[in-house]
Amino acid sequence: MSPSLSFATTTMSASGVLVASSMALAAGLLGSFVLLRRMTLAADALSHVALPGIGVAILLRIDPLIGAVAALLAGAVLIWALQRRTRLSTDAVIGVVFSAALATGALITSGEQLIDALFGAPGRLAPWEMAAGIAGAILVMLFVRVAKDQLVLAVVSGDMAHASGVDVRRLDLLYLLTLSLTVALGLRYLGVLLMGSLLIIPPAAARVLARNLTQMLVLSAASAVFSTLAGSWLAARYRTETGPMIVLLAAGMFLSAVIIASVRQWVAGFTSRRAARC
Repeated sequence: MSPSLSFATTTMSASGVLVASSMALAAGLLGSFVLLRRMTLAADALSHVALPGIGVAILLRIDPLIGAVAALLAGAVLIWALQRRTRLSTDAVIGVVFSAALATGALITSGEQLIDALFGAPGRLAPWEMAAGIAGAILVMLFVRVAKDQLVLAVVSGDMAHASGVDVRRLDLLYLLTLSLTVALGLRYLGVLLMGSLLIIPPAAARVLARNLTQMLVLSAASAVFSTLAGSWLAARYRTETGPMIVLLAAGMFLSAVIIASVRQWVAGFTSRRAARC
């Protein structure tokens, strides 16, 4: 049986639920700022930077996740440095690094290992993986909590943020490192191809319904956690792949959010027209 299906034959342990929830919570929170900064496609591409690290780790016979984390963090620093040197936009630089990383990863990784890297291979987590996953998620959440106001100001205007005393260069570097860490947290569950989805779909669904940033953060985090846990349970129940099930459930929640927002808008319009007649 393929390792990518191993999770479908088991139920999630309490520690597995905690790690998955922490990962999803971090993705939902940081993903909101990915959406606000209009970096959704760039965030998806960034996950592919992990491929060379996974390939090298397999060649060296060490845990692929270690290689993925090293490649993602190194990629974040490289993207930040190239952006400053070339003055290209962040998404353009990520696109260049993504293309090179994808080609390199495809050359040095093959077969079933490549499939697991692309789509994830959930299973029983080693103690160090659980500890690292929870610690990484806490770091992401702390960054969002501490840097929220600075991130919002930088979204509105980089010049205004700089004038207000924000070190924009340092903030951009920390943001890219945190984004890379968030991607690394979800690779075990969703793989390189699908991890970006958890940074995009729950925040998009939250943005449709939210009236302010706080609501968006809460709804995005809740949507990501629900999609991850419910998707994992459904995959185990019906013996299918975990990653695609999580993403499809998140997409269903986005569609539901669009319908709810449309109904809410129609009701508000109907109520206002009725009040105008009276």
